[in-house]
Amino acid sequence: MTQATQNPVDIINARVPGYKDLQMLLVNQEGIIEQILPMVTTEAHSRASIIDVAGDWISLGGVDLQINGALGLAFPDLTAENAHLLAKISQFLWDVGVDGFLPTLVTTSVEKIQRSLAILAEVLPNQQAGAKILGVHLEGPFLNFQKRGAHPAEYLLPLTIDQIKRVLSNYAHVVKVITLAPELDPTGEVIPYLRSLGITVSLGHSQATAAQAQRAFDEGATMVTHAFNAMPALHHREPGLLGAAITHPNVMCGFIADGQHVSPTMLQILLRASYQEKGLFLVSDALSPLGLPDGVYPWDTRQIEVKNGTARLPDGTLSGTTLPLLVGVQNLAKWGICDVESAIALATNAPRKAIGLPVIAKSQPANLLRWHWDENTKELTWQRVLTKAAESPLAWGVRDSRPAAINC
Repeated sequence: MTQATQNPVDIINARVPGYKDLQMLLVNQEGIIEQILPMVTTEAHSRASIIDVAGDWISLGGVDLQINGALGLAFPDLTAENAHLLAKISQFLWDVGVDGFLPTLVTTSVEKIQRSLAILAEVLPNQQAGAKILGVHLEGPFLNFQKRGAHPAEYLLPLTIDQIKRVLSNYAHVVKVITLAPELDPTGEVIPYLRSLGITVSLGHSQATAAQAQRAFDEGATMVTHAFNAMPALHHREPGLLGAAITHPNVMCGFIADGQHVSPTMLQILLRASYQEKGLFLVSDALSPLGLPDGVYPWDTRQIEVKNGTARLPDGTLSGTTLPLLVGVQNLAKWGICDVESAIALATNAPRKAIGLPVIAKSQPANLLRWHWDENTKELTWQRVLTKAAESPLAWGVRDSRPAAINC
């Protein structure tokens, strides 16, 4: 990425998730945050550029830990012929406010999984513009048949170390997160093995009881995939996987805020019980038609129909969304089920914490979003500010990156 040659900038009168009161962000000529300081204790430095955001929120861009594709490409369908689309997808995601993402490979044949992993392994060290691929989320094929949802049953595999080795082959270093059903491994050996490879284990598509989930957390699992979806419902006598996760201090649950996967009322309960971004993070779970209009699209050997951003199989099975990550932030604020700071943190700070990345702080690249809450319309909007987009020099000032089709 080209080094910036512009002068430093002070961003003043900013609200920053995780910081109390108004802050000043000092950004140097390399586009790095030098300091975040309370406005009440300091004055703006004598710099060439000052941006007064007048109480708006400033955050890093979003991180999407579960996204299945975009612009017509499903990540399990990666080939040498279509791999060039990854650059376009990265740029598209950057334009909808995402700094980094985990391409998610849903259940398919071992051959297709390894083909996608091989291509992503080549791309990872050579990324240039747009949102960065941070690794791969392998969602399956070690899922419970009864909770497989839209995952094809013929490709599900037993959860054993031998099968893990078969699927990962030489590409374990590419996989950042794996979703599995812990009850499929009575030996208790698989999760510690995956952790020894540096892979974060997320529980999902599972029938696990609370006791089985707790055992998996004791073994090293630290995440849950799309809370409420593809798992037993909360019950007052058997809290199940989700109940065990909510009450565990070191487990974070991903969730979808499109209004279809989970009722806003249930999301409000989840947010309150999980202390919001302390135990939760937003995901898009977006499918390959992300960035395309509603319609009927191919999905593995089947078809999905997209209406108003929701994708379903012909039998009505919910298979995902085509809404970008930050729409979930806007929904949470619009529905009034959490405050603006928490809504922003759930897509920016929280997913970073879930996979061990630093949140907004000193020494971080100043790839920043500016958020404005309109109290009258109850609308939350965002813009990119101080970005190093693509290979262009750092653009001091505000750059509106909102696609016309996205209400943000």
